[in-house]
Amino acid sequence: MARTKRYQKAFELVEQSKRYELDEGISLLKKTAVAKFDETIDLATRLGLDARQADQNIRGTVSLPHGTGKQVRVVVFAEGASAQEAEEAGADFVGVDELVEKITGGWFEFDSAIAHPSLVREIMPKLGRILGPRGLMPNAKSGTVTEQIGDAVRDVKAGQIEYRLEKESGIVHALVGKISFDDNQIKDNVNEVMSALLKARPASAKGRYVKSVAMSSTMGVGIRLEPSQFVLAT
Repeated sequence: MARTKRYQKAFELVEQSKRYELDEGISLLKKTAVAKFDETIDLATRLGLDARQADQNIRGTVSLPHGTGKQVRVVVFAEGASAQEAEEAGADFVGVDELVEKITGGWFEFDSAIAHPSLVREIMPKLGRILGPRGLMPNAKSGTVTEQIGDAVRDVKAGQIEYRLEKESGIVHALVGKISFDDNQIKDNVNEVMSALLKARPASAKGRYVKSVAMSSTMGVGIRLEPSQFVLAT
């Protein structure tokens, strides 16, 4: 793929063989963001896990201290009092049959889906193969299948993100903010994600757990970080 002159110039600022400390990496990240819009920052962490093993296929959620910088659209599968709770908490779309019909018809204008446990058996056969590959299927491990509908909606809206290990690559991707965030906000969010991944290390994991860490903006250059700098938050 052809690269712009602006990208090539940014690429030259990054030493590809170097593993940067987080502060320096964030500074470079901002210098190498080449787009005119507010780019999203992605953190990619390669873990020494085999996602094909059930006990190593980690998945969970983490609340970012400074949010994602993105307006999150939330779908909730609920009815009755739980539906009202979802609406009061700020859910964008609430329902059951109508939502299922819209989604099976190709509608995906949402970023997160939450479901009441009583409805999982009803929606799973219809939506599992559609939402699963997109990482949008409600799941108890990620806290998106819950009776506490209102709390779940508020958490997602406030900046809670879901992470999961990709089966093919062994990488966890996480949205950690926008280029417009100040350096400390980006740093706090990155450290929170890394701490969550370290806490999630399965007992069956052998050898080096965090193999590599890199971050990049939407149109920017990938910047590799030194994995050993990340430790569990106390």
